[in-house]
Amino acid sequence: MRTETVEIWHGKITAEDAHYQACWRILDEAEQTLAHKFKNELLHKRYVESHGRLRNLLAKTLNQSPEKIRIRKAEHGKPYLADHPELAFNLSHTEDRLMIAVGWNCRLGVDIEIGKQRINLSGLVDKCFAEEEALYWNQQPEVQKNQAFYRFWTRKEAFVKATGHGISLGLNHCVINPENPAEFLRVPDNCGQSSEWHVQDIDLGEGIFSALVADKKFSLIRLMDFVE
Repeated sequence: MRTETVEIWHGKITAEDAHYQACWRILDEAEQTLAHKFKNELLHKRYVESHGRLRNLLAKTLNQSPEKIRIRKAEHGKPYLADHPELAFNLSHTEDRLMIAVGWNCRLGVDIEIGKQRINLSGLVDKCFAEEEALYWNQQPEVQKNQAFYRFWTRKEAFVKATGHGISLGLNHCVINPENPAEFLRVPDNCGQSSEWHVQDIDLGEGIFSALVADKKFSLIRLMDFVE
């Protein structure tokens, strides 16, 4: 994997017993403890499989054993590699869909959403969109508003994940340029210059919305499926 490349892996979390057992064995104690907090069996299995797949990808990238990967969490909860902080990664999942991005010497975040119809879109737009974004969204035909919402939403979520602050940063403070969705108009002062950040929508098929945000412009984005 070249340092100017970001790899994005995606696929379905099967929650099958064989995958679950294999993934459970390579999780560390902290991950297993957190997994036990999921009382819903399906959510428990999805957590175990998604984090096991993450460990396998990181191990492959670093040529190490997955159970020896030391994952720690920063102040606001963003995971990082204690022994290889130069390798950035981020995980996102929705229902049975999983997406993992891996890149070098950068901050990056990804988000994936299934574009289900919502009855409270206007309220979410008022709360989470900046004035320019809300104006653009309100001007869209009704049949396009759901899609436009998820496009903005995934870009914003990927950004706050890349910064490590999460949604506490305020989604309405990271402002996508409606005329050029690959760039930001504004970001919070503690996140650097808006020009440092780059947005890339990821096409995963109809009804699925996803985006990558990084403070580095990659020369190549490799999109790959998980091998079952």
